Amino acid sequence: MTIEFFEESNAGTRTLPRSLATKAGGFVFVSGQVARDESGDVIAGGVEAHTRQTMKNVAHALALAGCTLEDVVKTTVWLDDARDFDEFNRVYSEFFPGNKPARSTIQAKNMVATKIEIEVIAYRP
Repeated sequence: MTIEFFEESNAGTRTLPRSLATKAGGFVFVSGQVARDESGDVIAGGVEAHTRQTMKNVAHALALAGCTLEDVVKTTVWLDDARDFDEFNRVYSEFFPGNKPARSTIQAKNMVATKIEIEVIAYRP
């Protein structure tokens, strides 16, 4: 099996010791994404803005590995504040209008003062 590693293109996070995504066989594993803009700065705003930017970053990482959000089979979500759960779900559901991937959602203090972090697993044989 061939394993491919996709590096960070964002100068602000390129120094992190991780790959943005890793493709192993038909699976693509996307590292946890947060609401950073193209310069690497965490965007302003609440959970709606953070969810939209984070999902945009997830889609970008998937595209590097030849996948789209339609290929996602599992997501893991960390919310900074459980009170944001309903608003998060409203925005998140816009990105998965058809088949919904399996998902785990937990509350946790995030590392870089973001409202949310999302990692995904996609499958494209």
